[in-house]
Amino acid sequence: MGMEQLLEKASQYMKDQDLQRVREAYEYADEAHRGQLRKSGEPYILHPVAVAEILVNMQMDVVTVMAALLHDVVEDTNVTVDDVKERFGETIAGLVDGLTKLEKIQFRSKEEQQNENYRKMFVAMANDIRVILIKLADRLHNMRTLKYQSEESQRRIAHETMEIYCPIAHRLGISAIKWEMEDIALRFLNPQQYYRIANLMKKKRTEREQYIADLIAKIREKLEEMGIQGDISGRPKHIFSVFKKMTTKNKQFNEIYDLLAIRILVDNVKDCYATLGIIHTLWKPMPGRFKDYIAMPKANMYQSLHTTVVGPTGEPTEVQIRTWEMHRTSEFGIAAHWAYKEGKETGVVQGSFGDKMNWFREIIELQQETRDAAEFMESLKMDFFTDLVFVFTPKGEVFELPAGSVPLDFAYRIHTEVGNRTIGAKVNGRIVPLDHQLKTGDIVEILTSKHSYGPSQDWLKIAQSSHARSKIRQWFKKEKREENVEKGWESLERELKRIGLEPPEWMTDEKLIEVARKFAFNDIEDMMSAIGFGGITAAQICTRLTEKLRKEAEEAQQIQLTSEGIKEARTVPQERKTRSSHGVIVKGVDNVLVRFARCCSPVPGDDIVGYITRGRGVSVHRTDCPNLPHAAEGEEAARVIEVSWEEASEASYSVEIEILGHDRRGLLNEVLQSVSESKTNIAAVSGRSDRNKVAVMHLTILIRNKDHLQSVVEKIKRVKDIFSVQRVIQ
Repeated sequence: MGMEQLLEKASQYMKDQDLQRVREAYEYADEAHRGQLRKSGEPYILHPVAVAEILVNMQMDVVTVMAALLHDVVEDTNVTVDDVKERFGETIAGLVDGLTKLEKIQFRSKEEQQNENYRKMFVAMANDIRVILIKLADRLHNMRTLKYQSEESQRRIAHETMEIYCPIAHRLGISAIKWEMEDIALRFLNPQQYYRIANLMKKKRTEREQYIADLIAKIREKLEEMGIQGDISGRPKHIFSVFKKMTTKNKQFNEIYDLLAIRILVDNVKDCYATLGIIHTLWKPMPGRFKDYIAMPKANMYQSLHTTVVGPTGEPTEVQIRTWEMHRTSEFGIAAHWAYKEGKETGVVQGSFGDKMNWFREIIELQQETRDAAEFMESLKMDFFTDLVFVFTPKGEVFELPAGSVPLDFAYRIHTEVGNRTIGAKVNGRIVPLDHQLKTGDIVEILTSKHSYGPSQDWLKIAQSSHARSKIRQWFKKEKREENVEKGWESLERELKRIGLEPPEWMTDEKLIEVARKFAFNDIEDMMSAIGFGGITAAQICTRLTEKLRKEAEEAQQIQLTSEGIKEARTVPQERKTRSSHGVIVKGVDNVLVRFARCCSPVPGDDIVGYITRGRGVSVHRTDCPNLPHAAEGEEAARVIEVSWEEASEASYSVEIEILGHDRRGLLNEVLQSVSESKTNIAAVSGRSDRNKVAVMHLTILIRNKDHLQSVVEKIKRVKDIFSVQRVIQ
């Protein structure tokens, strides 16, 4: 879509002055991106226009559409946030800044940078919801053009979309974006299953279309008799929803009947229930398949009546009944109801609608309480991106909690003081332990006492939600500060003695203040209090305290690798070679400590280079290691040294590989069996499965050379349901 078509579509709900502002934003972005191309070869400006189009289809306000057109100018051009602020105002500049990645800050790893980017985006989103609406539109268009990326990037972006962006769209109720992103992600993560289901659906849909058409005609006739105005249509299932049903419920494709459901849109709630009565008089409802999301909406504001009836041919048929307004909410969620539509040009979620979205406020609290970006993301995934359970208070109030929650999580969700004074719990009228796992529909009563001594340390292990654990830690931090400080001093003293050091020598104010600053504590007491309540361990403090001592010891052992030693090494004839137990020859240096860089884990067959470290010998990297260029610039270039592989070495080398596959029973065993058959030792195994049934396995294997590694990789690839196998480079 070009800019003129975008403006024409926007003119259906925007005023002339708003359309002029949108055009100004487009012209500014077009000038900034001039000469830039996307990987598809198209002019870059087509991307922000496409993002703006998605938002115009959702009838978003002029500020959101303008920010969408400008969302990449700070990240990808010479334009600054101040430039945007000066031209378009503080609100739009804030949105653009919230969408701009932290590219210019140095991070320890790519993962840390990604987590910090997410953290920045979520904090901006909690302050102005429009940030995430633009980001979702941006991600959707990137998914639509994913075919132009490399295979590795396709899988990474698709996996990230499933893990982060689809759950966000779900929580915000934006199903129009969620379903499309899920289908595209599945196409790249599991193309075999995607195209198989798509072909089967196409065949079966043709058979069912006439059947559904007959049912619709019957319903329309009855609605007209009752004087109810309604729009009736067949709603095809999305490919990912079929895939999910097949995997989670372990069903074959021919066991899934609701590939085409019937959707009925009526004018008001009264007509919804009247239509439900008509459906149930026409056909027999299936027990346990009726859901009233009008009386009890989902957490993402979704409202509808769902029922499954046995049709005239005996096939189960799903029927959804909702009002036009409910339908708009089901498609666009928060975008259909947010505060701007009530007359305020702000992205803050407010009013009764804001009460339903109180998890936004919890995001702000979470980021304030969490020091580490990785911990923040882990907590976010645990509390907001997992499946939910819905439980009731004895008065009938509904609370949503992460799946696996216990009464303690419920108590802290009600109120912090309720949680702190908890002495027991009843579920459905029966006393249960505090670690009892709650299920949807449970009626939970928290027993409290004013004479309660407060949380115990065991509660940190019992609580399942990061929200509850955070509140428990806060209590220990505040209520028992003196006790925690004393515990902290004792723990640190004990740890120093354990590792053979004299506490008076190491627990000086000078040394402890230096360590406290490294951990971002205000003073020594804050650090000791954190040790006492479990926020940090005494071992971590000891590691920092003794860091300088360890470096000095290592440097003393490697005295030949000081700056003078490097000069001497350079004067040694090149013919002199030193052998190492690692199977690596270092030219020009005797008795050198050799270690392999963990970031790239080189093996025989890889092109390698050595780097003389300060106090840790020669670090061997692959020549294409992303960490090497930083080390080989300027003065550091003198530390790069020539190394080579020793011929006929019998050494084994540790390599980490990442394996992605469709999660099923026995998959890990089959992978391990294939490695074992190649006579390869396994040093470490770890794995996890996400909510989309994608299994991620990490294997550390001991191999002889590059050819050996390749043969192991090929063997694993032949295991059924494996998507990809790749070597991990950090």
